[in-house]
Amino acid sequence: MEQGERIELEVTPDRYTTVRYAGASGDFNPIHIDEEFAREVGLPGRILHGLWIMAQVARAHTEAAGGPEHLKRLSVQFRGMGRMEEKITITGEVREVTDGVAVVASNAEQGGSRIIRGAAAEVAVERAGATVDGPGATSVASSPGGELAGSGEGEGEGPAG
Repeated sequence: MEQGERIELEVTPDRYTTVRYAGASGDFNPIHIDEEFAREVGLPGRILHGLWIMAQVARAHTEAAGGPEHLKRLSVQFRGMGRMEEKITITGEVREVTDGVAVVASNAEQGGSRIIRGAAAEVAVERAGATVDGPGATSVASSPGGELAGSGEGEGEGPAG
């Protein structure tokens, strides 16, 4: 990823998305799974779980960066309700790349309205001689002379660290 690079992901949640997500997350709030209840409380119908939408924002970043192990941090501002069967477009731009970490600013839009804005992600980008192994860690790589090169921010962290 390079400064100025743009990312984009389009996803259209189907009418069963909230039911599946409720089962996976344990969030059975009736505004997500009961059409009649949602209308009774003044909503236009069932709405998407905010964290499902946030997961799609995370997905946009991880797909652009090469996999979920690259995502180091994500924050979002929820600004609207998402609806089923309407396309959501997540767009973003790499603002800077420093020390192997790209900072990406993004938004999610549905039906002409931003439902997430001001999202900020930090994603690890591969550097010469290093690869990303997992959450919080850049793996150790061998240098031409066979010595071990530095391991990145994950060094010394974890259960034993």
